[in-house]
Amino acid sequence: MKELHIRGHVDRLLVVFGDQLDVRSPILRSLDRTRDAVLMMEVAEEATHVPSHKQRIVLFLSAMRHFALDLARRDYRVHYIRLDDPQNTGSFAGEIERAVHALRPKRLMAVRPGEWRVFSQVQSWPGRFGVPVDIHEDPHFLLTPPEFSEWAAGRKTLVMEHFYRRMRKKLGILMESESEPVEGRWNFDQENRKPYKSSEPPPRPVFFKPDATTREVMSLVAGRFPTAPGRLEDFIWPVTRRQALRALRDFVDRRLPLFGHYQDAMVAGEPWMFHSLLSPALNLKLLDPREVVGAALQAYEQERAPLNCVEGFIRQIIGWREFIRGVYWHEGPDYAQRNALEQHGPLPDMYWTGKTDMVCMRSSLAQVFEHGYGHHIQRLMVTGNFALIAGIHPKEISDWYLAMYVDAVDWATLPNTLGMAMHADGGVVGTKPYVATGRYIDRMSNYCATCRYDPAVRTGEPACPFTTLYWDFLIRNRRRFQKNRRMTMILKNIDRMSKTEMKNITDHARKLRNVLGVGVTSPQ
Repeated sequence: MKELHIRGHVDRLLVVFGDQLDVRSPILRSLDRTRDAVLMMEVAEEATHVPSHKQRIVLFLSAMRHFALDLARRDYRVHYIRLDDPQNTGSFAGEIERAVHALRPKRLMAVRPGEWRVFSQVQSWPGRFGVPVDIHEDPHFLLTPPEFSEWAAGRKTLVMEHFYRRMRKKLGILMESESEPVEGRWNFDQENRKPYKSSEPPPRPVFFKPDATTREVMSLVAGRFPTAPGRLEDFIWPVTRRQALRALRDFVDRRLPLFGHYQDAMVAGEPWMFHSLLSPALNLKLLDPREVVGAALQAYEQERAPLNCVEGFIRQIIGWREFIRGVYWHEGPDYAQRNALEQHGPLPDMYWTGKTDMVCMRSSLAQVFEHGYGHHIQRLMVTGNFALIAGIHPKEISDWYLAMYVDAVDWATLPNTLGMAMHADGGVVGTKPYVATGRYIDRMSNYCATCRYDPAVRTGEPACPFTTLYWDFLIRNRRRFQKNRRMTMILKNIDRMSKTEMKNITDHARKLRNVLGVGVTSPQ
């Protein structure tokens, strides 16, 4: 990558963070290309505040470098700080200070960052550097944080389904009229929970061979972060807008038509299934949610994809994605510290090594190490479910998700993990904990067919750890959930157990946690 540095004074300096690579941003387009400039910074603290997967670091740095070169070709003045710059301070604060000293901007500009940690830094800049700062809302999203808080105000619970219906009406997406959805149904969940039984493998997604810029970054990351987790060799992610658009077309044409049916299915050796793999490009802002939704709607209108598949995918974009971001900013910076179930176990070593006899965990973790990827059911109902029922501290597993997935940014990862997977926010994101025995995994995957454990057995040598820990979790939290109407039927199973059976389950669960190094969770 060629050096991109500017000299002399600038009027306005727009700071572009690594997950704000939106060349069509109106804030970027407002710059005067002769008097204003763009500042981009590669800093070590962003790769080390959690122990980031090598491919996650490469994705961000390569996409940033490609974006900066694209801006320069469009005649923007770009001041780019590389990680291997000898004067690099390793922090945003240090690089902002250097840029202010060198370029003497009259004003700093920034789009709202993707996490509270960085947002608080931006808010401190005026006092710290003596320069006015304009903080803009991110036009990439369909709803601003203040708009979400307005919707959330006065609600006892923040139900995603209610939010999703509001967004459908607001945007006029898949609507027969202002109040009626297409075919009279808001979602097609019941049709979208099929296991994949076909002998034919799902269509292979389009992958992207690293170019010279990406290879340069891969070499830099290998040398600078040799102990970072994950493999680096099989890097396949889009790092430019052109590549991201190609990935979008590939998904809509080849996998969207069956996405809905099998969106919850898991198959050993098939990490991608029918999923879009677009979240890294979306979260970097290489793609806009409007164009992603538009492409799916066009496929439906042209009868190239059925309604259940298109609706299921669009719900993830305008419903879940916007809802999760809204929760993140609405709940505040202390959200990350919540631990409603009072779980304190450390993260087991297998999350970093992949060494376990449980085939579902071994398969799900292996693809994370290899690609920095897992689809939503692997995250929620395998790695997340296990952390919840084993009694892991929510911050430990939340940090692991932020570290290990290439699409991980704090606004998306934290509510999905701490709220949805771990139920540690007391029911803000999910009205009940998402827990399941090994039987659920057996129903939705082929993992159990080759596993030494029996998902139907609760105790003893052949018992599936998921099944044992599930029942132990319910026993431990019985009083806590007894007033939750969605848990009533599940807890009746505990009521029917004898004291001896419950003791056998809790004793076996204690042994499992001791083997895992988790210890005994707080009694409820």
